[in-house]
Amino acid sequence: MNKFMGFMAGAVCGALVGAVAALLLTPASGPELIESAEERWELTKSEARRAMEERRNELEDQYRIAKQS
Repeated sequence: MNKFMGFMAGAVCGALVGAVAALLLTPASGPELIESAEERWELTKSEARRAMEERRNELEDQYRIAKQS
């Protein structure tokens, strides 16, 4: 579980650093920049949800196996 939480913390931190870097370095207009940031945020959230769901499935499988033993 600690490895997963570490992964999620790293993913969130990486996404935030990437978003800030994009905001500071992108030569785009305000509305374009906001739209791009919103798209990246939604992508990051969907990736995190997918990773969470995969991990949940793995843990549920492990629980079922342990319960049967």
